[in-house]
Parts: sequence; structure tokens; C-alpha cells
Amino acid sequence: MPNAVILGTGRAVPARTVSNDEFASVMDTSDDWIRTRTGIRERHWISPGETGVDLALTATRQALEMASLGAEQLDAIIYATITPDHFLPGNGVYLQHHLGLGPIPAFDIRLQCAGFVYALAMADTFVRSGAYRRILVVAQEIQSTRMDVSTKGRHTAVIFADGAGAVVVGASDDPGRGILTFDLHSDGGYADKLWVEEPGAILNPTISAERYAEGRYFLQMDGKEVFRHAVQRMPESVRTCLGRIDAKPADLALLIPHQANLRISEMVQKELGLRDEQVYNNIERFGNTTSATIPIALDECVRAGRLAAGDLVGFTAFGSGFVWGSVLLRW
Repeated sequence: MPNAVILGTGRAVPARTVSNDEFASVMDTSDDWIRTRTGIRERHWISPGETGVDLALTATRQALEMASLGAEQLDAIIYATITPDHFLPGNGVYLQHHLGLGPIPAFDIRLQCAGFVYALAMADTFVRSGAYRRILVVAQEIQSTRMDVSTKGRHTAVIFADGAGAVVVGASDDPGRGILTFDLHSDGGYADKLWVEEPGAILNPTISAERYAEGRYFLQMDGKEVFRHAVQRMPESVRTCLGRIDAKPADLALLIPHQANLRISEMVQKELGLRDEQVYNNIERFGNTTSATIPIALDECVRAGRLAAGDLVGFTAFGSGFVWGSVLLRW
């Protein structure tokens, strides 16, 4: 069977930068309060007229250029997002259209912060099975338009941000490269610990001014419960993957954890016993872009020369659902 390797990476964030001081002008918070609790200094939010597909298209073109491929050489698209531009259809078909592609399949998956990890696992399975040879994996979010930018919403509004990351996954016969293993999990028993309760199809009418005023359309998060599970599940998943290839945390050249909160990343690092140079964080500049955090960080690392051929690289994520998982690959 062929191996699934990452041939190119790309990223895109809106031009608008939102500082912590900007939040302090509209809610009861401060730069120190935000940085102490999250590690975030600034994040990027869209401006009127920008779309999620716009961000995805920019990231995709960068990834294709790095891979030295034309869009017409893609066999499939896997698009991870919980914030599509429209209720339906998903963003995958819009990206396919903007790329000028023929009727290739476009899979939209909704797996929150673990979306990119799940999408990579899907791409690996497709490539190994021989179903597709070149797959575009995109993770993109617009969270800013869904935030309660008031003191009531400060525990979430200051965290979440907009952005997109893309990778081109291709088939390779080189046994020394590619995705080695993945580990995926979910537990719906904790779904209401991090969720947007409404609107939903079970409601009639779907939209209600009263329920909107109650805050049911905004993200709700039990931060302590999310933290408790994330710092357990992410290291656990990484260890599972390492065990499958008879490797140890010390063998990792780089681990890119989902950028949910700097304190979570630091706890994951401590639990795995990793050195600072083995872990990459950029949440201070980008905030939590949900499914897009890992591919954005990966593209930064690739373009900065952080990875060398043969490096063992890991991705791990945890998010709403609860869903979590990890991927290991040989660069």
C-alpha cells in the first residue's frame, strides 16, 4: 500500500488584528486578565465581506504551490469546519467550484477542534486504500461572528478567532515517509460542556428572538471541565500512537497540539515530558481558530525550516463533543 505524505502546506488569516485592549474597551476585562488565563495577546477576525471559503482558497493555493501541483490534479477534498458560510451546502463544494475543478468529491466534516486530525486520518485511509492519490485537506473557521462580545461572553469571545490551514496529501512509495498511525475518540456524554445549543432542526420555529436574548445561540463552555479532560486525553492519545510504532515522547522532533489555551498546551507538554523545542505554540498571535489551529501552526513550522526529512511529527487535538485524537507522521 502507498503511504500518505504531506506534499504542501498553506495558511490564511484575516487582515484585521484584534488586540486584548480592544476587548477591554467593550467588556470588563484587561490584557493581563486575558493573557494570564489563555496566553493570547491578539487574534484575527474577519471584516465585512470576507468569507470562510476566501480564507480556504488562499491557504489551498499556497499548499498547491508548495506541492508543485495544479488544482486539477486533486482527486478529492476533505473540508473540516463547524462554521460554514451557509447553513447548507457545506463549504467543500464552494471551494471545489472556486478552484475550477470537475465533479470530484468534497467531504465536509464537522468535528470541532479535532477536525484537522480526523480529516488527516480520513485522507490517510483513502490514500492507503487506493481510492484517491491526491487529497486536499482544509480546516477553516470563522468564529468571530458567533461570539457574545460583552462581559457576559468574555470567557469565550477573547479566545476564539478566524483562519484557515490547508495541506495536500499525496500517495508515496517511500516507506520512510508519511502518516504512520492515528488515534481517534469521542464521548458525547460531555456534549453540553462545550456547545452552541441553538439554533437546531429540532426547534420550530428554528429562530427565536427570545432564545437569542437568553444567549442560547452563543458558545457556552465549562472551562474547568474542558481543561480537565483535555490535559488527560491529549497526552493519552499521543502515547497510544507512539506505542503503536514503538516510540517514546523523546523521539518526537515536534508536537503541534491544538491551540486551545496556552495553559493546556503547557500541561500536555509537562505530562509527556517534552522539552520546549519539541512543542510549537502560536496561540499568542492567532488565538483558538478551532479546527484550523494545527495546520496554521504546521505551515509556520514548515516555512520557518523547523522540520527536516525523517523527523517524527505529532498532532493532537481535543474539542467539543467531546472529540479528540492524534496523528503521527514521518516528515
